[in-house]
Amino acid sequence: MSKLRWGVLGVANIAVKKVLPAMKQCTRADVTAIASRDLSRAKDAAVRLGIPKAYGSYAEILADPDIDVIYNPLPNDLHVPWSIKAAEAGKHVLCEKPIAMNADEARTLIEARDRTGVKIGEAFMVKTHPQWLRARELVRSNATGELRSIVSVFSYNNTDPKNIRNKPESGGGGIMDIGCYPITMARFLFEREPARVAAVIDRDPQMGIDHLSSALLDFSPGQAIFTCSTQLVPFQRMQLLGTQGRIEIEIPYNIPPDRPSRIFFDDGSALGGHNSRMEEFAIVDQYALQGDEFSRAVQENTEVPVPLEDALKNMLVIDAVFRSARSGQWESTNSSRSA
Repeated sequence: MSKLRWGVLGVANIAVKKVLPAMKQCTRADVTAIASRDLSRAKDAAVRLGIPKAYGSYAEILADPDIDVIYNPLPNDLHVPWSIKAAEAGKHVLCEKPIAMNADEARTLIEARDRTGVKIGEAFMVKTHPQWLRARELVRSNATGELRSIVSVFSYNNTDPKNIRNKPESGGGGIMDIGCYPITMARFLFEREPARVAAVIDRDPQMGIDHLSSALLDFSPGQAIFTCSTQLVPFQRMQLLGTQGRIEIEIPYNIPPDRPSRIFFDDGSALGGHNSRMEEFAIVDQYALQGDEFSRAVQENTEVPVPLEDALKNMLVIDAVFRSARSGQWESTNSSRSA
C-alpha cells in the first residue's frame, strides 16, 4: 500500500523534535514537505529531518498537489484558521490539541469539514497508545469494580515570557496546553460527558496566563479531579479508583518512546500498593501510531482516531473550566457560550 504524503505547517518544537522524527517509523505516512513563514527555517528543518521539500509560506504548501494530509502544529489561535484553509485546499488535516480557542470556533471547523468532505482530527496521540487502550479495557471489564474517581496531575516549569505557551493572546496557559489531557482522558475512561465543572485558577501576574489550575469534573456518579501547572516541578500521573480496585498510569501523557510503558493494578489489599500487579507494554512511539492511524482512516474512509465531535466536547469542558474560575460557581458543560 502506498503511503500518504504529509505536509507540515510551521517548525514548532513539538513537530520537529517529537512528531516528525517519530513519523519516520510510519508504514502509511510519509512526510514530504514542510513550510515556515521563514524559508531558511523550513529548509533547515527539512535538511535535519530528511524532508524533500521546503516552502517559505503556508499558502505554498497548501497549493502543492502532491500533498494529501496537512499536520497543523501552529499556535492555538491559528489551529482553526489554517485547518480551514487546508480543508478548502482539499487536504485532510491532523490538527494539534486543543483543536480551537473555544467551542464556538471548533464548530466552524466542523462546518468546514462537512462542506469540504475531508477528514479532520485532533492530535491527542495518547488515545492510540496501547497503555490507554488497556486501561479502558480494564475499566470496561469491571476489573476495578465501578469506576468512581480519576485523579491526575500534569506539570512542568516554563517562565519564559517569549515562549508561545506563555502568551494568552495565542491561546497559551496551562489548561489549554496540558489541562486538556486529563480532561479528555477522563472522558475517554468514563465514556460519557461531565455535566458540570468547578475550577480554581491562579494567573501569572506578569504574563497573564493560567499557571496553576485545579478542576473537579462531575461525571455522576463518578468524579475526575486534576491539577495542572506551567510553573511547578515537572510531574505527571493518573490514578483510576473503582469500588474494587485501582489503576495507576505511571507516565500518562509524555509516554517515553525509548522504553516500555507501565500501568499498575492494585486490589487494595495493601495500603502501600505492595501487592499491585504491573503490566508492561512494548516500546512504541505514540506519534508514529497516531500518524499511521490517521492515515488508515483516510485510506480506508473510516473515522479518524479523535474526530471533531469529540474535540468539540472537550472544548465545551475547557470553556466551562474557565467560566467556573471566573464565576466561582459550578458551570454546565452544555452551554454554547465560549470561554
